[in-house]
Formats: sequence, structure tokens, C-alpha cells
Amino acid sequence: MDSGTLLLAATPLGDARDASQRLVDALGSAELVAAEDTRRVKSLASALDVAITGKVVSYYEAVESARAPMLLDALREGRTVLLVTDAGMPSVSDPGYRLVSACIGEGLPVTCLPGPSAVTTALALSGLPSDRFCFEGFPPRKSGERKRFFARLVAEERTSVLFEAPHRLADALADAAEVLGPQRRAAVCRELTKTYEEVERGTLGELAEWAAEGVRGEITIVLAGAEPPASADPESLVEQVEQRAAEGVRLKDAVAEVAELAGVRKKELYDAVLNSRA
Repeated sequence: MDSGTLLLAATPLGDARDASQRLVDALGSAELVAAEDTRRVKSLASALDVAITGKVVSYYEAVESARAPMLLDALREGRTVLLVTDAGMPSVSDPGYRLVSACIGEGLPVTCLPGPSAVTTALALSGLPSDRFCFEGFPPRKSGERKRFFARLVAEERTSVLFEAPHRLADALADAAEVLGPQRRAAVCRELTKTYEEVERGTLGELAEWAAEGVRGEITIVLAGAEPPASADPESLVEQVEQRAAEGVRLKDAVAEVAELAGVRKKELYDAVLNSRA
């Protein structure tokens, strides 16, 4: 018997019209629907005017490990399993990773029905560089751990995207401003695609002050990356090269080593050394 396929489906962040036709088809045909919230997936199906014909089971963080064997059995038996979360893509700070990993380990087919994602939506709306970015999930809840979390982003040059609960937003932004500096640019995206969608852009200091009054809704934060360090002046590095050369390192090797660490061109540094010796 051929095995079934696990379908990972992105669901709308708020506006049901963002649902893909493939999601609509899968909701109506999958033999088993694993949902983070069974009530929400049924409400979504109603909004899309589609009848779920398969069995609906809950699949949220607390039962993820316990439910996986049953879902794997269904896939082994040849049934199609549709995995959906409350909003966005499964496995992105939502249940899904463990099941996908188990399927891959057994060679069971997995495919994705792409669609809405709070990560990329917020990134696009932030106005911050999007050519390189990283997703950091939720910051820790306790301030001390949260500050250590932000400390790891001090030198991160990529734009960072993270989620936060509305009741912790003000404290998180205050900690971020303290660790990353109040002038670091950022954006807070609230209620994406929903009626009261709002995007606040500014510095961390400004956003922390704005959030202090209280913010509601689903929150995605986008942090600007750190400014890349300025390239050193080759002349200022000559002494370092000469020290290495005095220790017995070949001049070209000493130049290459210092140039790489300082982020300057080897030829420019080599020429600077030769000019200092002239």
C-alpha cells in the first residue's frame, strides 16, 4: 500500500480571503485534519464555504508528542493528513516540526501548501532591509533572559523578525532598547491583515514609549540589523603586520591574516607595509 502524504498548509493571518485554493481543496478532501485549534479550523472552513469531510483532531504544543504516533499511523495506512495552525505556516513558532521530522525519518511524503506568513508580511511592511534576515521566534519571558537574548543580536547585521505577546511588548521593547541601543530602528506590526492592522515604525526608544500605554492583538517585531563595522585604515594596521613578521611569519601570510581580521584588502595593506619600509 502506498503511504499517505502530510500536507503542511498555511492559513490566513486574519482575512479568510487570503486562503489559497489548494487549502480550500485540502480542507474538503483530506481524510484527517490536525489543527492547532479545532474550533478555529472549523470556523475557517465555514468562512471559506467548504465542508471538512475528514476527521478533525487537535494538534497543539501540549499534545504534539502524544498525537504524532496516531498521525504517523494514518500516513502509513495511506491516508492524507492536513496539518494547520491558527494562522500562518506550521512549524514556524507553531506545532509541526516534530511531525515533519518524524515523517522524513521514515521516508513518508511531506509537501507544503504555501501561503500567508506573519514573518514575511511584517518584514515587507517594516521598511527595513529584507535582502538578508533571520527569524528569532519569541523572546524569553523573564527580563534577565530576554536581555541575554537581545545581547546575541547586538552584532547581527541581518534584519531580525520575532514574535511577542501583547502584554509583554512594552517590557520587551524596553529591554531591546537598553541592550541594542535606543536608536536602533525597528517596526512593530499589529493585527496583520485584520481590520485594525497597524504598523508603528521608529527607533526602539520611540517604540518602547509608544507601547508603554498598552497594545493589543497579534504582534510581530522587526529589528534593523547592526551597522557593519567600518573598514580599518590600512596604515593603522602596519604595526600589527610588522609584529607578526618579527615573530617569524612570512610577510604575505602576516598581511593576509591581519587583512582578513580587519576587513581590508590584502593588496592595500601590503602596499601600506611596503610604503612604510621605503
